[in-house]
Amino acid sequence: MRKILIQTTIETAVEDWSIQRFSLLAQLLRDQRDAGGAPLFEVLARDRAVSGQPDPVLAGLDHSDIDVLWLLAVDVGNGLHPEECRAIERFRQRGGGVLVARDHMDLGSSVCGLADIGVAHHFHTHNPEQDARRRVNDDTGTPAILWPNYHSGRNGDYQPVTICAPLHPVLADPASPTGAIRWFPAHPHEGAVSAPAGQDARVIAQGRSMISGEMFNLAVAFEGEGGRGRAIAESTFHHFADYNWDAQQGCPGFVSEAPGDGMHTHPAALADIHRYVVNAAHWLSRA
Repeated sequence: MRKILIQTTIETAVEDWSIQRFSLLAQLLRDQRDAGGAPLFEVLARDRAVSGQPDPVLAGLDHSDIDVLWLLAVDVGNGLHPEECRAIERFRQRGGGVLVARDHMDLGSSVCGLADIGVAHHFHTHNPEQDARRRVNDDTGTPAILWPNYHSGRNGDYQPVTICAPLHPVLADPASPTGAIRWFPAHPHEGAVSAPAGQDARVIAQGRSMISGEMFNLAVAFEGEGGRGRAIAESTFHHFADYNWDAQQGCPGFVSEAPGDGMHTHPAALADIHRYVVNAAHWLSRA
């Protein structure tokens, strides 16, 4: 049985994107069974212990029995301690899989301290996108949120996914008419990711802004050559939040945008993100 750590980069806070906002993700993974009915994954879901100090779990990750880290970077730039970044790098060197998800502007920018996968994430004041033409506000509905902020739709709705050939295993769906996942949860202001040059990484999925029509990257996969752990850089943690799978689950009070109900009225979209999560868990753990 593979062990997955789902970890946020903030202390527990009721009015924030702390771990209780990702309960459906944790439960989905816990519910997976093999042909004999045994659980496939053991899931530990937690917030960080204390800000500004090495978290005892993250800082000891490379010495743990954890196989996959699902890192939800929900901080405002101070979420990861340098000691934790070094431990995550050693974890990948020993074969551990890592998914890192952030959000708009500088939300989650502490991931820039991570080797290679940190370079895949672009923020407003840290490692901005190389193309200066993209350093503009895409979503303008929430003026306080600046670029990168690609508008893929309302929270609670879904967006079409453009597959980047060749089809990556995490996006495969034999039950789909196309053989691939077709929908992701939408979000009014997604962040920016890209495949760093000279690394074993590529963009595997793209979305399109409903405001500008611009294509933007949803996910980048690192193949983990030479025994190094596989990794995924995700444009937003909202692909995995309870609120984006089921808007009736609620959100922190500072969220001002009205939600949609597309994930509720179009069950195939929810099934697609479920498939993606399970695919990613298997691929990252090399199961």
